[in-house]
Amino acid sequence: MSEARNLDQPLWTPTAERISESQMTAFREHANTRWGLDLGNFEALHAWSVDQPEQFWQSVWSFGEVVGEQGATVLVDGDRMPGARWFPEARLNYAQNLLRRRDGGEALVFWGEDKVKLRYTWGELYREVAHFAAALREMGIAPGDRVAAYMPNMPQTIVAMLAASSIGAIFTSASPDFGEQGVLDRFGQTEPKVLITVDGYYYNGKAVDCHDKVATIVAGLPSLKRVVVVPYLKAEPVLDGIAHSRSWGAFLKPHLAATEIEFAQLPFDHPLYIMYSSGTTGVPKCIVHCAGGALLQHIKEHRLHSDVKPGDRVFYFTTCGWMMWNWLVSGLAVEATLLLFDGSPFVDEGDILFDYADAEHMTHFGTSAKFIDHLAKLGRRPKDTHKLDTVRAIMSTGSPLVPEGFDYVYEAIKSDVCLSSISGGTDILSCFVLGNPVLPVWRGEIQCKGLGMAIEVFDDEGKPVRGDKGELVCTKPFPVMPIGFWNDPDNAKYHAAYFERFDNIWCHGDFCEVTEHGGLIIHGRSDATLNPGGVRIGTAEIYRQVEKLDEILESIVIGQDWENDVRVVLFVKLREGIVLDEALIKKIKQTIRANTTPRHVPAQVVAVDDIPRTRSGKIVELAVRNVVHGRPVKNVEALANPDALNFYRGRKELEQ
Repeated sequence: MSEARNLDQPLWTPTAERISESQMTAFREHANTRWGLDLGNFEALHAWSVDQPEQFWQSVWSFGEVVGEQGATVLVDGDRMPGARWFPEARLNYAQNLLRRRDGGEALVFWGEDKVKLRYTWGELYREVAHFAAALREMGIAPGDRVAAYMPNMPQTIVAMLAASSIGAIFTSASPDFGEQGVLDRFGQTEPKVLITVDGYYYNGKAVDCHDKVATIVAGLPSLKRVVVVPYLKAEPVLDGIAHSRSWGAFLKPHLAATEIEFAQLPFDHPLYIMYSSGTTGVPKCIVHCAGGALLQHIKEHRLHSDVKPGDRVFYFTTCGWMMWNWLVSGLAVEATLLLFDGSPFVDEGDILFDYADAEHMTHFGTSAKFIDHLAKLGRRPKDTHKLDTVRAIMSTGSPLVPEGFDYVYEAIKSDVCLSSISGGTDILSCFVLGNPVLPVWRGEIQCKGLGMAIEVFDDEGKPVRGDKGELVCTKPFPVMPIGFWNDPDNAKYHAAYFERFDNIWCHGDFCEVTEHGGLIIHGRSDATLNPGGVRIGTAEIYRQVEKLDEILESIVIGQDWENDVRVVLFVKLREGIVLDEALIKKIKQTIRANTTPRHVPAQVVAVDDIPRTRSGKIVELAVRNVVHGRPVKNVEALANPDALNFYRGRKELEQ
């Protein structure tokens, strides 16, 4: 991408009409009217949201038209983190807030690559949830019981989740590309009574049968009372050898007369989801999130930050093993149509998602930074082959979107679009920093801090800095903080994960900086930062320079302990036919030196055949670092391609 852009100008600026019609503006006016304020812009709105959190979150509740009893008290122990309690007298049900419509409009559209297409109206979705909930109730599922899904991102997964949450059961999920041990490492800790699974799935045009994996998983989960198998590859699933199993149709058949859902009215902090950390450094942590917090935070992010309106058609490329699935599903609370996709995004050389956007009049296109980077490497120009006329926002997460990725979106995909790079995580089931329909998009920057999120960047002494790199922290409580970790009764693991670095302050583990525009740049994970000569370097700073070279498809960088210091080692995956010779190594080093500092230049550059990543697509610097130092990788089941680690063992380049 071109470096000749005028960096003094934003890449995109919303029109006055778009600003006035946005949900962000409508919310600001709502807050001004309700509280007698005169908030004139987003900066003032954000300051109020963190200075007056009780007013702000009440406003999100009312603006989002949350169904439930709010209660008189908003926040108890608001100076404690962890320990703050939100809406302690409230009663609500998450599923009820997602199923307010029962008409013939489209609620869900599903593409299983180019093999399977399904549509659910709001009425059909409500009825199927009613059937599934009745079946769960009959078998005695009660509030607090766990219902697990080993499923693709398809409508039946959403039906099962909504049915479980209507009762107050806790939902937890993994995608069917996980291996048996990876699933048992997760569900084995949370002991579900019900497992919803599938006979197989499609990936890159091929059918992948799941029968044997499911049988092994079920045998390893003695807590299970029922296994419900969804037919995806065939009209009827093969159940032989799978204990406690029924097909989806057989499980629902006795309950087809159920037309109403009994929504349990539960406390605000009643558990909704158990999520899992990536598990690359050990058995995954089980993170418990509450229904009220997830609902309010997601309404805020969908309606205000993403400008999702009733009738919009929202897509995010995700699996059920990534928190973006949970985030996407909450779009139903805004009465948006969800566009679901399962399979490879590179079917038809990456065109299928843009085909989907045109065919289904997509308004919000959600993907990963790696997808955008890969399209750029392929030289694809969707704006030349697709209309994309309905797309108003493109969202990117999973890893930092480099400045050249911003250029590529505006030059090759669509020029008039709000490009929202977003960042948060499984830890908070949402975002700390994200997009904004009323602000400009600056090259390489996340647009803003989330409303209600008291974000700062701290130096090593715990002092706020601006224009310099440091730790991403949140200095005040927020409703979507985890309730805690599963099987962590004294909160020791929970406290160690986020509150050991700075007392009473959430330390997220991202290395970042606040820009002059009030946006943010994420430079990588803090635990993966490099430290040559005692100077902290974010890995994203190196990736940006390396991956704009045509010869390189992807890279991963680590700090190697070397002669009582740390040296930078860069591993590169090259284009087919390219050889890592001295000339290319020199070019790589010169590019890094010219655009960063001499400390960023790797001491060694090593060619590898593959880059190890988690199943949600994130590269795993820590796992590679452990392999290079001869330390065990504790949980290779968390990796989508664990064999890739073999390319990093015993390399001669690392001994010289």
